[in-house]
Amino acid sequence: MANPSLLILAGDGIGPEVMAEVKRIIGWMGAKRGIHFDVSEDLVGGCAYDAHGVPLTDATMAKAQAADAVLLGAVGGPKYDKLDFSVKPERGLLRLRKEMDLFSNLRPAQCFDALADFSSLKRDVVAGLDIVIVRELTSGVYFGEPRGIFKEGNERVGINTQRYTESEIARVAKSAFELARKRGNKVCSMEKANVMESGILWRDVVQEVHDRDYPDVELSHMYADNGAMQLVRWPKQFDVIVTDNLFGDVLSDCAAMLTGSLGMLPSASLGAPMANGRPKALYEPVHGSAPDIAGQGKANPIACILSFAMALRYSFDLGDEATRVEKAVEKVLADGVRTADLMGPEGGTAVTTTQMGDAVLAALDASL
Repeated sequence: MANPSLLILAGDGIGPEVMAEVKRIIGWMGAKRGIHFDVSEDLVGGCAYDAHGVPLTDATMAKAQAADAVLLGAVGGPKYDKLDFSVKPERGLLRLRKEMDLFSNLRPAQCFDALADFSSLKRDVVAGLDIVIVRELTSGVYFGEPRGIFKEGNERVGINTQRYTESEIARVAKSAFELARKRGNKVCSMEKANVMESGILWRDVVQEVHDRDYPDVELSHMYADNGAMQLVRWPKQFDVIVTDNLFGDVLSDCAAMLTGSLGMLPSASLGAPMANGRPKALYEPVHGSAPDIAGQGKANPIACILSFAMALRYSFDLGDEATRVEKAVEKVLADGVRTADLMGPEGGTAVTTTQMGDAVLAALDASL
């Protein structure tokens, strides 16, 4: 049987540095676990614009469509701020999401005990936190038409349209229920059904999907503004949260910061199953391209490493190996290994990106 294929798009800024550590772990999987991937690499974002004049070429897009999974580093940087909207680095990422139809964005917020003091919340509120926000990614107000800035009378008006179809809501609800069955079996759906018709439809459809196909999963509904408050008040009440594109964008960043370090958080964007049964999939760290520290060996590779762990779990059905990688990261943190972004008031010496990779590889070796 052919090896599963991975397309690596390291991107801009610290992207190539953190991805280098992931490539070492992919190599380790082959050497020590007999798990081999056919890895190819290409450009996305600013580096693609520099080389080709577009943030994502058609050829790269075709490669992404054909791959079993895509691993992305980060895109963007200040040198591209003045570019026309149509060729900004972020448009490359948006095109990948749109054309691969990656409608379900999984954003875990997990607080490692060793880092609980980094959270701005009290330790007992966040220690051991493990929730996932499932954000609808290809519809809603970011994509709805009509949109634009128009002249009305003697002033300008900005218009965006919040639009959801039943099928768009149903498929993301389904992915949240499926995920909950593998976790704490609890879903909380968030919208604004009190003031938005799209919210009323969202609540109705999520309830219908639950009653028809997932009656064994505990379902609750919450207004998104209350959801934001509850996330900060007592986040451990949640297991899986499912919500639309706009609220998901805001709530997942809020949840991310509960953990105290953006450099730690992975994400997965999943679509419909392909012919081989694997979902269309893109995995990426939540953090940006951090151009201010690029090339200095300061970047924390853990979010990118954990994104690969998510790929092992959701694309390749290698849950045990995903857990092995996650446990290795946990051990390294418990042992006090810290990149610059994880340095606390007690000080100490920060390790480089490569040294953090070394430590994770050593922990993986110790797991055998």
